[in-house]
Amino acid sequence: MLRLAAASLAGTAIEFYDFFVYGTAAALVLGPLFFPTFSPVAGTLAAFGTFGVGFVARPLGSVLFGHIGDRRGRRPVLVASLLLTGASTVAVGCVPTYGSIGVAAPLLLLVLRFLQGLGLGGEWGGAVLLTSEHAPAHRRALWSSFPQVGPAVGFVLANGVMLVLSATLSDTEFARWGWRVPFWAAGALAVAGLWLRSSLAESPRFLEIEDHARVPLAKVVRHHWRLVLLTAGALAVGYAVFYTVTTWSLAYATERLGVSRTVMLTCIMAAVVVKGALTPLMALLGDRYGRRPLCLAGCTATALWMFPMVALLGTAEPLLMFLGFLGALIAFITMFSVIAAYLPELYEPRVRCTGAAVGYNLGGVLGGALTPIVATALAEHGGRVPWGVGAYLTGIALLSLGCFALLPETRPAPVMAVEHATG
Repeated sequence: MLRLAAASLAGTAIEFYDFFVYGTAAALVLGPLFFPTFSPVAGTLAAFGTFGVGFVARPLGSVLFGHIGDRRGRRPVLVASLLLTGASTVAVGCVPTYGSIGVAAPLLLLVLRFLQGLGLGGEWGGAVLLTSEHAPAHRRALWSSFPQVGPAVGFVLANGVMLVLSATLSDTEFARWGWRVPFWAAGALAVAGLWLRSSLAESPRFLEIEDHARVPLAKVVRHHWRLVLLTAGALAVGYAVFYTVTTWSLAYATERLGVSRTVMLTCIMAAVVVKGALTPLMALLGDRYGRRPLCLAGCTATALWMFPMVALLGTAEPLLMFLGFLGALIAFITMFSVIAAYLPELYEPRVRCTGAAVGYNLGGVLGGALTPIVATALAEHGGRVPWGVGAYLTGIALLSLGCFALLPETRPAPVMAVEHATG
């Protein structure tokens, strides 16, 4: 389990590195380079628009790779999704700017961002199912949380590279070529990820299935549509909070509050590191007390913390901003630490890869694709403290709270008791 969990963590870290490095670049530099005829705010909105395309593509990726995962196995999904995401990320680093090829530049960005999202849409389902279906029932949330640590690791890697480049290069050098380096590094990371995943065994639960669904998506839509919609609505708040902290706040603080890139990246990275470290600990609570109670607690904490978070951001003081981000990410991980166990347990094994991944990635469209755009527009018409952003996030938290309240508990308590009794 340790080797499997480590390989899943490393793989998700690499793929989310690819996804996050685009978000950071969109917040810092893509607007002026690829949309130079726009005003600064409009350029940022346009860059976040290309960022959002990746989220739109993720449910399509979950359908494509979910079909493979439910028909051919979880393991092939991990290899194919990593190849697609890695190749498209390297290609982003090679796209000429608007000044060189005109309107073709942002169009190429859109296509490559779409391919990134397509690959990431398949990654989560394959990595989570391979881990959760190997794990003992009484520790399923714990072992399944390791792929959930991967996004934190990927984010720190992506922003760490950006931080070093931002601190060591002049603004001109960073805009000319420095921002491309993290995208090129994705190629080496993809090779390392493929090597790590080459020796993983197929999920034993998948091998037990004798009657595979011919068209998994059709079965999910026919029999599990309500579950998909509820899980998408429930997960929307997690995406909204995470990308508000890691993407929108970076653009807002550097452009509106005059905070340096280095300070903002440091504050955000420090909060994400704590979030990643707490993930397995929160997952242990999910094994002990259940998945649903932690999700309800995380949603409630999010709803209560959004106004304090934007107030702390408005101070432009590094320590206070860090505390605001940290509170938001602790509320976030209280929910998302158990999601990797919770979602697969909600679906029958024959369509689990498709159902869990589609619900997870639709939540990304609802909460992740629109949030940086909406938050930027709301903050443009507000004062130094973007209260409208706090109200927007609180509303999403209440929506997700209602969806979680309608979902059942899935913690396998009877199985857990038997396994403890037998040692």
